Amino acid sequence: MAQIGSVSADQLMAGSSVLSRPAEEFENDATVEAMWAMKAFEHAEIYFNILCSVDPKLLKLTPHDDLIYKSFREVFPSLSIAKLSEDEMKSPEGKNKWRPFCEQFKDIIEDYSMGTLLRADCTDEYSEQNSILVSRIQFYAIELARNREGLNDLIRQKFKPKKLTKNS
Repeated sequence: MAQIGSVSADQLMAGSSVLSRPAEEFENDATVEAMWAMKAFEHAEIYFNILCSVDPKLLKLTPHDDLIYKSFREVFPSLSIAKLSEDEMKSPEGKNKWRPFCEQFKDIIEDYSMGTLLRADCTDEYSEQNSILVSRIQFYAIELARNREGLNDLIRQKFKPKKLTKNS
């Protein structure tokens, strides 16, 4: 059976319903952290397979794509989204700019603050070196911009969809 640290896949699956409970109910629990990591990885795997299969300009990520994209480009008009720097995004200045952007979607986007993996370099696939942990709304904003601005177009030519893992 597959292991993540000292947690088996069976334990992760058995506890998956726990993830819907309020965060304040948990302390730093390695099992819960592993379940969130597994969920983020599965989301990344599915999204990348979609990019490999469909013209990104046709993708609709949320019912609020137009609002997210418009607001993103108003707040970050010149942010280069082809290659992102985790240090810049998570610097004090970056956090001060991202926080109000994210919070405006608190009551609009479900799980807007959930940890989600984002590719740092949009020309490459997810890997340990090419993944940044961001909030779900940051993922939506950046990937919507990449899709609409043509930066994800070459993914279908460069990569083929992969068979999803057993738990996906």
